[in-house]
Amino acid sequence: MPRWLRVVLGEILVVGIPVAATLLSHPTAFSFAVPTALVASCALPLRLRWPWLAMLFCLPALAGGLGWPPAIIALYRIGRVSRSWTVVVAWVCVGLAAMLLPLHLKVAMPWPDRVWSVAFAVVGLAGPAAFGALVEVRRRLRESLSEVRRARSAELDARLESARAAERARIAREIHDAVGHHATLIAVQSAALAATAPDDATREAALRLRVLAKESLAEMRAALGLINDSRPPLGLADLPKLLTRVCRAGLRIEFDGDIDGDGDDVDPAVGRAIYRIVQEALTNVTKHAPASAVRVKLVRDGAHVLISVVNGHPTRPAPRPDDTGGTGLEGLAERVRAVGGTLRTSTLPDGGFSVLAELPISAPTKVESARSTSGGTTDQMAEP
Repeated sequence: MPRWLRVVLGEILVVGIPVAATLLSHPTAFSFAVPTALVASCALPLRLRWPWLAMLFCLPALAGGLGWPPAIIALYRIGRVSRSWTVVVAWVCVGLAAMLLPLHLKVAMPWPDRVWSVAFAVVGLAGPAAFGALVEVRRRLRESLSEVRRARSAELDARLESARAAERARIAREIHDAVGHHATLIAVQSAALAATAPDDATREAALRLRVLAKESLAEMRAALGLINDSRPPLGLADLPKLLTRVCRAGLRIEFDGDIDGDGDDVDPAVGRAIYRIVQEALTNVTKHAPASAVRVKLVRDGAHVLISVVNGHPTRPAPRPDDTGGTGLEGLAERVRAVGGTLRTSTLPDGGFSVLAELPISAPTKVESARSTSGGTTDQMAEP
């Protein structure tokens, strides 16, 4: 049912019930009682905007003795909308005066009847006004409790987030202290090796190892938020440096890409994901298939970017790793899902390995329903 129809039907009842009560009442000692009561009943819709005006129409009806029904409704409305109890009490007193003064001046009655008439009038007029005021107080208390609950919930969320941030900071410091110590030792010992190496090849390899250790330490610090680095994060523009650095480590890389320039039209988050996909794939090749040929392909397909890193059969046995429980591909899959892409990895029949990813040009936001950040799919197989 539409709201306006409910309002109309409600007002019909509000006016109709006092009118019916007036017409069914016994005659009083005042000839103007019925007309004024009917006028007061018909004026009740005014209470929605001007409750005091509706009560003014009720005063002549109260003086005539038939203004009880409209006065009860008008006083209830005054109790609901008044911010001060003084206003409510004042209107109750005005109503009592309008009803009792004409009655007690014109009608002769014993003192007990006068006392009972006053008591009945006080209860009959003050009761609706007090009830309306109490309903309003209850509504305000309910709103206040809702605000308190919301504030309490926000405070608990803030405390939880603060605790999480503190724990993340503690973990970041521990990672920085542990990994940073070893990376620094690698850089220092590489510099010492470069200074004492008898041949140029060893000296060059030691210097490259020192550079890699320093870059790893800088990236770790930036990722953990421990330094205020104004440099932009790694992305598409850094792919050539990455490929060059890996080639110096002994891989043969063939690159095929059709992203012009620095890929300015590609979302920065997608650009970082592309860089990390290629970096992780080449890292796996270096670990599991050293000296093998690698083909890196970067192709734009409409609103998507296709990344392919395929390596052939290793030409020499891979060194036995110190740990075999790496989670590089799992972390990479999570990064791809975060930008709304898909990742597929598989072992090739010739013993090689393939990493295929499809990413959107623009990363989805949290409020997009068409492409959720958790919508990426992965089909991961064992690393070679």
